[in-house]
Amino acid sequence: MKKIAILVSGKGTGMQHILQAIKSGKLYNSMVNLVISDRWCKAIQYALKKNITVFSLIRTNKKFLSKEISNILARYIPDLIVLSGFLSILDAEFCEKWLNKVINIHPSLLPKYGGKGMYGIKVHQAVIRNKEKISGATVHYVTKNVDLGNVILKKTCQIDSDETPVSLSKKIYLIEKEILIQSINKLYNKEL
Repeated sequence: MKKIAILVSGKGTGMQHILQAIKSGKLYNSMVNLVISDRWCKAIQYALKKNITVFSLIRTNKKFLSKEISNILARYIPDLIVLSGFLSILDAEFCEKWLNKVINIHPSLLPKYGGKGMYGIKVHQAVIRNKEKISGATVHYVTKNVDLGNVILKKTCQIDSDETPVSLSKKIYLIEKEILIQSINKLYNKEL
């Protein structure tokens, strides 16, 4: 059984998709054994209801937070660490220690519209402002260089002429839901 740790900052919709995929059999031979947040959030409440071990930390500084998360992960030894709307940037030491074990889903076709400060609706606003014709989502490995880790999976969608950041975010959300589960299955099947 593969153990998945999930790092969250918000509602935890990615975490919920993973748990639903495990329950439905779309994600097999897997369990979520740990959820860590960098603030109190709805995802923590959801994980507690599912009887998952939870740690809710306080962001004091990046170095301390990364070290604290790393220490917790070392106790639970996950096979995979998934950033699910996790807004804190993990430091280089963390990224090196957990190299090729941490994945993230980003709401654009990386390397476009990635990097520090590019998350959520901000990404979609930039895509619309620059009159892009396509967008999408990317699952990638986490490295010390924000959003520049090797790509695991990407999927695109067309941008309509009357697209708004909100309507685009809804399209991208559906893509994220799909490719996150596909990526985890792909990693476990060692198809990379």
